[in-house]
Amino acid sequence: MNKKILVSLGDWIRWAASRFNEAGLFFGHGAENAWDEAVNLVLTSLHLPPDVDPRVFQAAVTLSERARLAGLIRQRIKTRKPLAYLLHQAWFCGQPFYVDERVLIPRSPMAEWIEKLFEPWIDADRVKRILDIGTGSGCIGIAAAWSFPGAQIDAVDVSRDALEVAAINVNRYHLQDRVDLIQSDCFANLPPKQYDMILSNPPYVGAAEFESLPAEYRHEPKSALYAGADGLDVVRKILADAKRFLAPGGILVIELGNTEEIFAKHFPDLPCLWLELERGGQGLCLLTAEKL
Repeated sequence: MNKKILVSLGDWIRWAASRFNEAGLFFGHGAENAWDEAVNLVLTSLHLPPDVDPRVFQAAVTLSERARLAGLIRQRIKTRKPLAYLLHQAWFCGQPFYVDERVLIPRSPMAEWIEKLFEPWIDADRVKRILDIGTGSGCIGIAAAWSFPGAQIDAVDVSRDALEVAAINVNRYHLQDRVDLIQSDCFANLPPKQYDMILSNPPYVGAAEFESLPAEYRHEPKSALYAGADGLDVVRKILADAKRFLAPGGILVIELGNTEEIFAKHFPDLPCLWLELERGGQGLCLLTAEKL
């Protein structure tokens, strides 16, 4: 590579996108294509916001910045590591979250419905307690705290490593007094209490799908993806005890992704409401306390 001819931000974005396409990278952790991935890499690396004035793309890149960009592009191609791990940043509900290989990279379509307050299935003003099962980076629990300012959130994860990452994000957004982090396998370590909302993006990848995942996904914790032969091991735990922890009039929302059809076959009589997703994604199931 002749870095002398890569002068501006725009030059580096164009060049990175070309190299990503040439290398056949997979994009599924915040970008849908090589161009968006390149824009994210360049802007984040240079501490620029995603909505930066387009005129900045004509600005020259310094020698030290060129070295950093070149190194990140090489790493992305050579290691197939998701860009979010290289940058230690992923976006959820319009805000950046710290991430590393201890947690799944935030990308749940549940963000769309957190912003919509899950209306009309819940009265946002009466939501006082929310449970986030499998919190990982803490993104769902923290976003719920933003959307439901009157609620206390319990964010649980079986992984102590994941909770350490979640703590970084809870502290970053100064939510220590509203978001409690608890190490628990679903409901196992929770005291008896009832929640107005239970939200979960659990592991839901089955054996066959796991073996076919692109290399990028192999850098994420297996325990945050794989959930037994049919992908429903953790979902079964949640359904077994959710009724006891859900307040009257409350809702349970579980992301099932590509396992939606398998779930429907195993639980044909469960009156799931499959939420429409305008921003993409699939398999977001809502159950009311009464129907559960």
